[in-house]
Amino acid sequence: MPRPPKPRRTRSIGLALLAAASVALLAGCAPDAAPPTGTAAPTAPPDAPTAAPAPTETAEPPTPFEVSCDALLTADQLYTFNPNFGTDPAYEPAAANVVALVEEDAGTACGYLNQSSGEVIEVAVATPTEAAGEARRNAAALSSKPVPTYGTPPDVEGYFVMAGGTGEAQVFHGPYWIVVDSAALFEPGDAQQIVAAVIANLPAA
Repeated sequence: MPRPPKPRRTRSIGLALLAAASVALLAGCAPDAAPPTGTAAPTAPPDAPTAAPAPTETAEPPTPFEVSCDALLTADQLYTFNPNFGTDPAYEPAAANVVALVEEDAGTACGYLNQSSGEVIEVAVATPTEAAGEARRNAAALSSKPVPTYGTPPDVEGYFVMAGGTGEAQVFHGPYWIVVDSAALFEPGDAQQIVAAVIANLPAA
């Protein structure tokens, strides 16, 4: 008598087991999952504000020196020096050191006009700062010749130079810087009387 055919259930179970094994095998070969990426690195903080530079030391301002031209040299002193000289109402500072004295050291400059020849004598006085005064002294010593007849150092330091047809006397007395400049001055002695008069008219050093 012929065998009855085996039920197909066995074959189905075998196929199911084979499929399950394949899935398990594929699962075991799959690469590990990538680790979670970290958060983005924080961006660099903006540059910290730089400290403000230390303020530079400002130069000490000079003390302005003001005096009327009639007080700097009186009418009598001008007449004694030369009767033809009087205050020049149209005077403007012209000599280099006189301009520097007025503009940089806040001094006063006056012009005295010879009514006959038209020559002008510039007389200027300032009270520069200690540093500026020392620089003025050094410059005068380098560019001019010392004149002991203007006064006795260190109370009075005098210098004279003749250049370009113009004579210039520079005198340092206490806090004062005095400049006398004119084409009428040819040698140190020509300015000596004016220098002495100006020193006598200035407030005590």
